[in-house]
Amino acid sequence: MDLFERNGYERTTVADIAAAAEIGTRTFFSYFASKEELLFPEADVRIQAAIDAIATRRPGEGPAEVLLRALSTAGEASDDMTGRLARVRTRVMREIPAVMGRGLQVQLAGQREIARHLAAAFPDRLDLLSASAMAGAFVGAVTTVLLALLDDPAGSRDPAEIRNAMWRATETGLRQWGASPPSALPSPSEEPAS
Repeated sequence: MDLFERNGYERTTVADIAAAAEIGTRTFFSYFASKEELLFPEADVRIQAAIDAIATRRPGEGPAEVLLRALSTAGEASDDMTGRLARVRTRVMREIPAVMGRGLQVQLAGQREIARHLAAAFPDRLDLLSASAMAGAFVGAVTTVLLALLDDPAGSRDPAEIRNAMWRATETGLRQWGASPPSALPSPSEEPAS
């Protein structure tokens, strides 16, 4: 992130990154297929959080509540969506089409995986098409709020403020699938620790 911020994403080479990490470029490519991947290190973790929340749904918990719980859990566990990396990623995505493309690939793959698990877990409420629409609303709400909040170069928002805004927007996006009103669900800052 230091190199991307100081030199710019395009002017930073894999060799520069490897040298800063005191490794060889071969070692770099053992862990990452490209430098774009450096900007999306926890995408799989967030998707897995949603899948885990679906698998461990509580009695009476609907699909919207499950996804909101997953969002709260993922947001509290890491600053990948709200911290320095998120700001750098947002700026680079805006400037570099290949990184935007990689971000969209990650997002669409996550949506498909979440939709598949939702449809399997809630067959009485969701078919694959409605589960896909719901997963799209979920991922889309998170993404658009983050882009709006992190795209402001002068803005220095607190990660808790970003998490709460993300949660509120997602709750609004999922309301048609039965998400409880905000007063009935714990916001990220109110959710009890597990």
